[in-house]
Amino acid sequence: MASTSNWRSDLAFSARLSEVTRITTAFQSCNPSVSAVEAGTAAVAIETKKYDEAQSLADYERKCREKIEELLQRALTQVKLEKEDDAVPLPSPTGIDIGTYKNAVYHREGLYSVVYRATALDDSHGNYFSPGTPPRSRLVALKVTTPPVMQPPHDSRREAKILESSKSDHIIPLLDTFRQDGDHFVLVFPFMAFDLHQMLQDQLVSKHQAKHYLRDLLSGLVFIHSHNIIHRDIKPSNILIKSVDGPAYLSDFGIAWSPSTSGTERADSKITDVGTTCYRPPELLFGNKQYGCSLDLWAAGCTVAEVVVPGHPTLFDSGELGSDLALIQSMFSKLGTPNLTVWPEAANLPDWGKMQFREYPPQPWHALLPGAIDLDVGLVSELVKYESGARMTAAKALEHPYFVQ
Repeated sequence: MASTSNWRSDLAFSARLSEVTRITTAFQSCNPSVSAVEAGTAAVAIETKKYDEAQSLADYERKCREKIEELLQRALTQVKLEKEDDAVPLPSPTGIDIGTYKNAVYHREGLYSVVYRATALDDSHGNYFSPGTPPRSRLVALKVTTPPVMQPPHDSRREAKILESSKSDHIIPLLDTFRQDGDHFVLVFPFMAFDLHQMLQDQLVSKHQAKHYLRDLLSGLVFIHSHNIIHRDIKPSNILIKSVDGPAYLSDFGIAWSPSTSGTERADSKITDVGTTCYRPPELLFGNKQYGCSLDLWAAGCTVAEVVVPGHPTLFDSGELGSDLALIQSMFSKLGTPNLTVWPEAANLPDWGKMQFREYPPQPWHALLPGAIDLDVGLVSELVKYESGARMTAAKALEHPYFVQ
C-alpha cells in the first residue's frame, strides 16, 4: 500500500477510473432520469472531491465506498417508496368520480374526513401543476368532509380559509375546494403518499434527510406564526413528504386557530381539547385557554425528539387510552415535577394546584434521548420547556447549530 506521503502519485489512473465507474452506476440507480453522460459528469465531480479531501489511500477508498453506499441506499429507498405507493388499497376495481376528479380510491381517514387519491386532468390548480405546460394527469388528494356533523374545533371550511391565506413553500398547497352531494365539502391537495411518521417507522429517514424535513417544518411554522396562526396538531404524521429528499409540508389545518378567520374561538377562550395525545403541551393539560403559538413549539420539540432517537419512540407517553393524567405523569417523571420557580405561568392556570403530584427529579436530557448527539439534545431541550414563553421560536430554532452543522 502506498505511504501517506506519496499515495496520490502511486494511485494508478485505472484505479480512479474504476471508482468513477462504480459511482456512475450508483448515481444512475438513484437518478434514473439522468443521461449516462450526466451521470458520468456527476461521478467525476464526486470522485474528484473525495480524492482532494482524502488524507491517505485508505481514506480515499473509504470515502468513495461510503458515497456509493449512500447512493445505493437512496436508490433502495426510492424503490421501496414507489412499491408502497402502488399498494394503495382500492375499495373497488375502478374507483369512483368525485366532482371532476376521476378514479378516486380510498387512501386514509380521520375523525371527520376521508381522504381519497384521485386523478386531475388539467393544469388549472396553481403553480403545483407548472402553468404553461401541456395538460396531463396528476395525482391529487381529496379530503372529503361533512361540515354539519363536525364538532369544534374541527372545521373544514375554516381550514380552507386558513390555507388560502397561508400560501408558503412548506405549507401544503390547497388546489381546489367544492361542494359534493349537498352536505359534503371537499378540499383538494397535491397527493403525497408518505408522511414523516410512516417513514420513521419504516426506517427510511437518514440524519441528512431528517434535517431537511425538520427545517421545512420549522419554516412552515415561522410563516404561520408570523400571522398569529396556531396549527394545534403538530406531529410527524402531519408532515407530508413529497419525495425521499423532500420537500416536506405542514398539513392538516382542520383544528388550526387564526385570529382573522370567522368561526374561530376568542383569543382568551380557546378550546383546550386540541392536539394529539403525547404531543400536547402542559399548559393545555392544566386548562390554559389563552395559549399562543408556543403551543406548536412544544409539539415540534417532541417531533424532533422522535426523529433523532434511534427506534423513534415518542418523548412522552399518554398510555393506551390517551389519558391526560398518564401524560402528566410521563412529563413529570422525565422533566421533573415543576414548581412555580420552574414554571411561573402555572400560577395562573385554572387547573394548577388542584391535585398533589409525586415529586420527581428531572432526568438528564441525554438519558431522555439515548443515542442522540449533543446538537440534537440541545435543540429539543430549547423547545420542550414547561414555561411556554421560554421555548425557542421557530425562527430561532432554524438558526440552531443542529441545522448548520
